[in-house]
Amino acid sequence: MLAKRIIPCLDIKDGRTVKGINFLNLKDAGDPVENAVRYCEEGADELVFLDITATVERREPLSALVRRIARNINIPFTVGGGIRTVEDVQSILTSGADKVSINSQAVRNPSLISGSSSRFGAQCMVVAIDARANAAMKSGYEVCVDGGRTPAGLDVLDWALEVQDLGAGEILLTSMEADGTRNGYDIGITALLSKSLHIPVIASGGAGRPEDFARVFGPECGADAALAASVFHYHEIGIGELKAYLQRAAITVRV
Repeated sequence: MLAKRIIPCLDIKDGRTVKGINFLNLKDAGDPVENAVRYCEEGADELVFLDITATVERREPLSALVRRIARNINIPFTVGGGIRTVEDVQSILTSGADKVSINSQAVRNPSLISGSSSRFGAQCMVVAIDARANAAMKSGYEVCVDGGRTPAGLDVLDWALEVQDLGAGEILLTSMEADGTRNGYDIGITALLSKSLHIPVIASGGAGRPEDFARVFGPECGADAALAASVFHYHEIGIGELKAYLQRAAITVRV
């Protein structure tokens, strides 16, 4: 069995780490590079950096910040936000990121997934999906774009299967209802994707206790990785203690 991955997420706005609830009410959570170094030292398996307003503000990706991060950490990291072209993907990767994450632009221009995957490899391509509950959809969830502001009219499972076929190497799935609540991951939609896809699924949104990680990794759900933000930013769960807890729960993690 492959080891499960613990991935702190740093949402970036105006060069600072921020965190909110249900994508709203953002609060400062520190310098992203300082946070990245701390997580690297604590044993994080990977990091994700998302410039959460780059798309709606139509800004370029944060290549300068990517270079700073790459100089200071030695674990893989993914960067997303404002990536609109294959050239943007190349810029982020050549600046030092290991992967790029695309969300809104993947919906608007699916050829960005296939073009980038064929040029740089599927292992570099993460497609982020922000999922909002919608009973009218076949899976019960609808894809949203623009930082969760705009319903896309796409069923989450159908879209995940499509991006897998287009060459995505991984799915970053965020439950908008669970995001920031600390009431646990959305097991329903996460399990549906984990069991329907052959590429890894990263669960995101709702982590509050070590038990939440154990549940999302367990046989009921089967996520390959778990992403969290506030519980790590505010020192409520240490990555080392979390991994020790998961080991005691018979979940394979990297130590």
